[in-house]
Amino acid sequence: MATTTNFGWTTPNDTDLVKDGAAAIRTLGSSIDTSMAGLKGGTTGQVLSKTSGTDMAFTWVAQDDSNAIQNALVDAKGDLIAATANDTPARLAVGNNGETLVADSSTSTGLRYTANFAAAKNKIINGNFNVNQRSFSSQALSTEAVAYTFDRFFFQNVVGGTTTCSAQTFTAGAAPVAGYESTNFIRLASTGQSSGAAGSFIAQPIEDVRTLAGQTATVSFWAKASSGTPKVGFGLRQQFGTGGSTSVENSTSVTISTSWVRYSYTFTLGSMTGKTIGASSSLATELWTSAGVDFNSRAGSIGIQTTTIDFWGVQVEAGSVATAFQTATGTIQGELAACQRYYFRTSNDSSFSRFASGSCETTTAGVVQLFMPVQMRVAPTAVEWSNLRTTDLANDYGAPSSVTINTYLNTRNIAVFNVADTGWTAYRPLYLEANNNAAAHLAVTAEL
Repeated sequence: MATTTNFGWTTPNDTDLVKDGAAAIRTLGSSIDTSMAGLKGGTTGQVLSKTSGTDMAFTWVAQDDSNAIQNALVDAKGDLIAATANDTPARLAVGNNGETLVADSSTSTGLRYTANFAAAKNKIINGNFNVNQRSFSSQALSTEAVAYTFDRFFFQNVVGGTTTCSAQTFTAGAAPVAGYESTNFIRLASTGQSSGAAGSFIAQPIEDVRTLAGQTATVSFWAKASSGTPKVGFGLRQQFGTGGSTSVENSTSVTISTSWVRYSYTFTLGSMTGKTIGASSSLATELWTSAGVDFNSRAGSIGIQTTTIDFWGVQVEAGSVATAFQTATGTIQGELAACQRYYFRTSNDSSFSRFASGSCETTTAGVVQLFMPVQMRVAPTAVEWSNLRTTDLANDYGAPSSVTINTYLNTRNIAVFNVADTGWTAYRPLYLEANNNAAAHLAVTAEL
């Protein structure tokens, strides 16, 4: 008799007599039956598992056996399977929307999710309200008027009632984002409004209506109410500038609470196809605290409200997810420079700081120049000044009777002013300086 190569089952030789065939078949069948006994049994859905290194040592087990990665290891959409050590799988919980997965050897799995800090993702400049060149503190508007606040932001009272905007300071450790110790937030209060044309809002026009055109864009901000559960209307208004197409509204609203909470919404902005774009176009970001029926399309239909609401961390970015807050430039100096493209103010370092220099053209008229640290959006269109005096080095004079923009000589880099006073000597040097006053300043604006 012969045997098989792998299992040693007995089989007849080629020369064995036929009369022995039945016995040989029985012997072979018994051998196979014995060898395959370990494969018997099992139920639907089970799989074979080796019990040892011995040939044919199997058992039936559930699909999630102890040697496999168990289904129960993951319990949420987006969870990942990582490892804490050799042959030791572990669950890595899914991160928050917009976060990025990075390697980190200090964590148990060697991985972690981190906030997404992409350079220049935030189209809002000074979204954390840290730059305040105007030294804004508080202002109330009781007529239809506009006033600037922290750099790049203005607020408006629209027909009737009173809108009060004020600069607020966080108590150390009380800022709404852990690990981001911002200094300031802004407060907007609306009272006494009733007209359908009334409203209160803060806004920032982002330069150029082409910004994010035809894309999805997400607006996010933190807000809290002084009391109750008022609404905030917010959105992106595509403004096509002087002589351009009619503005396009994109808005919604949310109900807020008395705790700092981040709110966001994703808009699909219209394309520029068929549009006429004029001068000083913009994508205006608006946050409304009160709005009559005339502003339903701009304010998310929040209605007239008497309320006080705080805001911080305004962000506008491409995409459908509100990622971690970041300023437009990511640096203190970069944010200041970005603000100075639209408004530049030089204040005194001493009681007699010198701001601009030039010459006396006559005994009553002169021209001085102010050099800006960055190129402005356009040549400055207006000048602001306070507590200044003129001097020709030989004599100190009092406050000038006027300081106005010289529209002929003005550039994006140099602001040129016509200065009027009396008693000068023609062709002598002329300086504008602080008049022994800590509040002295000279500023120019190129705001949208």
